[in-house]
Amino acid sequence: MSQPYLPKFAFSFATLLMITVCTLRGQDLLIKRTTTPITIDGVMDEQVWKETEVASAFNQHFPYDTSKSVVSTEVRMTYDDDHIYVLAIMRNLGPRSYVVPSLRRDYRGPAYDGFTVVLDTYKNKTNAFVFGVNPYGVQREGLISNGGNRTRTTGNNNSSGSFLLTWDNKWYSEAKIYEDYWIAEMAIPFKTLRFKENVDSWYINFYRIDSEYAERSSWSPIPRNLSVLNLAFNKELRWDKPLQNPGKNISVIPYTAFRTTKDFEANEPTETKFAVGGDAKIALSSALNLDLTMNPDFSQVEADQQVTNLDRFEIFFPEQRQFFQENADLFSAFGSDGARPFFSRRIGTARDTATGTNLSNPLYFGARMSGNINDQWRVGLMTIQAAEEEEISLPSTNYAVASVQRMIGQRSNISALMVSRQPFQDSLDGEFTWQPSDWNRTLALDLNLATPNNKWSGKGYYHRSFDGMDLDSTYSMGLGLNHQSLRWEIRSDLRTIGANFNPEVGFVRRTDFSQIRGTIYHNFYPSSSVIQSHAPGFDMDLLRNRIYGATDWDLNFLYRINFTNTARLSVRLRRQYTYLFEPFDPSGTDGLELPADSDYAYNFFIASFSSNERNPFFYEISTRTGQYFNGSIVNFEGTLSYRFALRGTASLNFEYNRIRLPDSYNDANLYLVGPRFDFTFTRRLFWTTFIQYNNQINNVNINSRVQWRFKPVSDLFLVYTDNYLAGEDDRFIDFNRPKARAFVVKLSYWFNL
Repeated sequence: MSQPYLPKFAFSFATLLMITVCTLRGQDLLIKRTTTPITIDGVMDEQVWKETEVASAFNQHFPYDTSKSVVSTEVRMTYDDDHIYVLAIMRNLGPRSYVVPSLRRDYRGPAYDGFTVVLDTYKNKTNAFVFGVNPYGVQREGLISNGGNRTRTTGNNNSSGSFLLTWDNKWYSEAKIYEDYWIAEMAIPFKTLRFKENVDSWYINFYRIDSEYAERSSWSPIPRNLSVLNLAFNKELRWDKPLQNPGKNISVIPYTAFRTTKDFEANEPTETKFAVGGDAKIALSSALNLDLTMNPDFSQVEADQQVTNLDRFEIFFPEQRQFFQENADLFSAFGSDGARPFFSRRIGTARDTATGTNLSNPLYFGARMSGNINDQWRVGLMTIQAAEEEEISLPSTNYAVASVQRMIGQRSNISALMVSRQPFQDSLDGEFTWQPSDWNRTLALDLNLATPNNKWSGKGYYHRSFDGMDLDSTYSMGLGLNHQSLRWEIRSDLRTIGANFNPEVGFVRRTDFSQIRGTIYHNFYPSSSVIQSHAPGFDMDLLRNRIYGATDWDLNFLYRINFTNTARLSVRLRRQYTYLFEPFDPSGTDGLELPADSDYAYNFFIASFSSNERNPFFYEISTRTGQYFNGSIVNFEGTLSYRFALRGTASLNFEYNRIRLPDSYNDANLYLVGPRFDFTFTRRLFWTTFIQYNNQINNVNINSRVQWRFKPVSDLFLVYTDNYLAGEDDRFIDFNRPKARAFVVKLSYWFNL
């Protein structure tokens, strides 16, 4: 087995001196230019690595933050005209095995071994690039926004919070496992990043997850009550010479796709289509990027995970399409959860008002410019033209979004947004004129505040929608304040949404209400080898309507426990009140509805538990059980997973709701079962099959996808989807009752010009 250039039992005098200097200085790392070619192979055999400064003495972040890490990590950096190079040695206390989810890109989890670099290229401690590698050389890259924190009023309303792994770009890495350590080596092109030229420093941090000791550690200390991705505490990366513009930076990603579809319910013949399109990324400067798309195809995007909807309001599904990812916070972070003035998934979807169903709406083209103008100003501009849908009498529609952000101090900003939806009249018959009677605009102004030490953050916003009807009460406004210290976690906000607030390219769950809500936890950190922290808490939420008064409120007594093995337990006792100002069927089965102007108060119990993900078999389960309107509910849901070493994971998502209501109202047994098989044959070849059975909508969906990444960010996809009516007599699928079927072959390739 090959060994690194330097013996593991000793360092040269120069290296020891560098370590001592870095430790004493403690706040920065000097990176020097090299003219030596570097091979990315996970072997430290280049002379340059002996001459670089070393970032070491990592600090423990989990389970404790009062000591140095149990296992040591050393990081070296250098650069040339084209790339930033990173080499990290992750030492162990002896030979051992490593825990990784599979060989698939973009791994994530608190229990998986890996090394990560966080680059804050604008030194605003608000946005950053993330690059990570695990011991088997699997890559991940992502974007951090909102300072690395997700709160009720300041975080992105998506499943990943302020950390997006759906961003994809070109870079290079390799890892190699030795007897009692492993090495990660990276080459990150300057053209992959966005930064201001002629600067002499960035902010940076490194962190490591070690499965043997369930330990997270970082070079720059981060309090354990905050995410390890928090940007408030990053140290300085000093360049030996000011950075220059990396030069021409144009990438073209064309695709070709073949699709065959069959709609059995409409009894239409099989339809075959051949499509050509693509994307382009053009760097207008080292900090500002222009994304173009022509006839985009998103067939390779994974199907949404279905949920059982027992709510009176719309369900949110996060954005996964690559075109909308970079600098997404410039567009999507306005407002608060459930009240966003812009939601990109409205683009590319049309609603058939006759059936109440959503249809895929093809896009002709799109352009998106985003990035930094200078240290203080960020800008985002987007325009997309959607296709005409003759079947539902929908004309071709233009979506335009403009955003500008001004930094205030170190971690605060004020942002403005304009969103426009404008149909065209007879756009496909030669004329290209506005449709004057059908348009929608939204204006938004947000103020985001955060202290340098991250203890306090807040938000205030005012939004207004406009259309041709000239209505009143078309506003949304809110104010929030959050405090997070080692012992206390406090979140509070109040907001008001007018009765006619209607951002048609946004996401608003409900209108015509005022809301005040707050949550408080007090953290305890016992001297225990089992419990990392535990916290009692209290939560309240009150909604009022100008006509009906108090329509909803709930009071919650909370308790959560974080275990040192990465497991988590959360419980709450809830007292809830609901006033129905419209009829509603709580069984979710379109049965007899509870009458309008009726109210209900009920008690129930909520709990969730996530097991130790370091084990091959791990799970996450939750329940919501007790009274429910005028009846009762027993809810049980979760995910069971088994990891096959490096070859992937088999999992089962499930949800069961047993609803019992008085006579004349429907009882219900609602099942949602979703087995998933995710196999990784190599780091380039993946196969995922996802089956979803949902008896609430009488549907079985099968989605199977093969991905071959034959070059960096260049892929061949084979995607098969099938929909059936759910079987009767306890049959899982009725193969005699298909609804729709599709098969797609898509090939894309990334060219650098």
